[in-house]
Amino acid sequence: MRKKSAEGKLVQELVLYAASAAISCLAMFVGLRLLDPERPAAKKALEHKKEIARRLGRPLVQTNHYEDVIACDVVNPDQMDVKFDSIGGLEKIKESLFELVILPLQRPELFSHGKLLRPQKGVLLYGPPGTGKTMLAKAIAKESGAVFINVKISNLMSKWFGDAQKLVAAVFSLAYKLQPAIIFIDEVDTFLGQRRSTDLETMANMKTEFMSLWDGFTTDQNARVMVLAATNRPKELDAAILRRFPQNFEIGLPNLTERVKILKVILKGERVDDIEFEKIASSCDGFSGSDLFEVCKQAAYFPVRDLLQDEKNGKITPGGPRPLTQSDLVKALSQFSMVTRAAS
Repeated sequence: MRKKSAEGKLVQELVLYAASAAISCLAMFVGLRLLDPERPAAKKALEHKKEIARRLGRPLVQTNHYEDVIACDVVNPDQMDVKFDSIGGLEKIKESLFELVILPLQRPELFSHGKLLRPQKGVLLYGPPGTGKTMLAKAIAKESGAVFINVKISNLMSKWFGDAQKLVAAVFSLAYKLQPAIIFIDEVDTFLGQRRSTDLETMANMKTEFMSLWDGFTTDQNARVMVLAATNRPKELDAAILRRFPQNFEIGLPNLTERVKILKVILKGERVDDIEFEKIASSCDGFSGSDLFEVCKQAAYFPVRDLLQDEKNGKITPGGPRPLTQSDLVKALSQFSMVTRAAS
């Protein structure tokens, strides 16, 4: 009798112990999930991924935690408002990019035969700041209909050991699932620059992982995934990275003809009056497209200032601010030149 009582007590204690251990494990699991610093980002990424799938008309692909984080950097091409027509000048470069990049993404069957006509897996855009490299990258995604994965180095870095490499792998695996896709890296020299002995181990491992995965897509002819990068300092890139960019384009400062086209694109749809584009463009030698936009933006304030001054003087002007004139651009150009000279 005593033996049966002891056995029953032992069984009861074992059951209580197992229940206590299960509750402790459950509490620990829930606590770790609540304390996970990336939990809000992962939740937001999952919602963003569902939105991408809906807008692209594609089924929601199965993704892991790391791919959900990268999904925050995916841009739907339908949401982009930049086309080749939105970029003044660079006609020859736009034509080459259409043949080498956009056409293989749109018509892969034309590039599925032989070894000579193969889709480009790496394209580099380089040149001075403000010349339209990022705009070209967005226009390529818009024209091709490819999802645009804007890789941000800050999102790849993690304080957890080994997560950086997994996030890099997630960039390529997610691109493969959402293809056609463009992996875009702005200021690529900050990420894939020349390898030095002083590099952190995490950064060195990320570079190695990125190049390894990139090579895998280079040999997979069925993958409609391309790495597109932009930089102001191409000489800072690692030699192994440059070798993986078989096509590179220098986006230089616009000449007179291109500056005229850029000004017409910028002022298209604006209220203007008798603008001599060639005269303005000839006064902007050495200006980038970004500089020209800032000049036009600054000139657009002058009609508003005149309207406000008239209202102070009791003069009511119907129809809003007056159109932008030649003198406004000349005045803005002189002020812009003064600022740039003072800064230099």
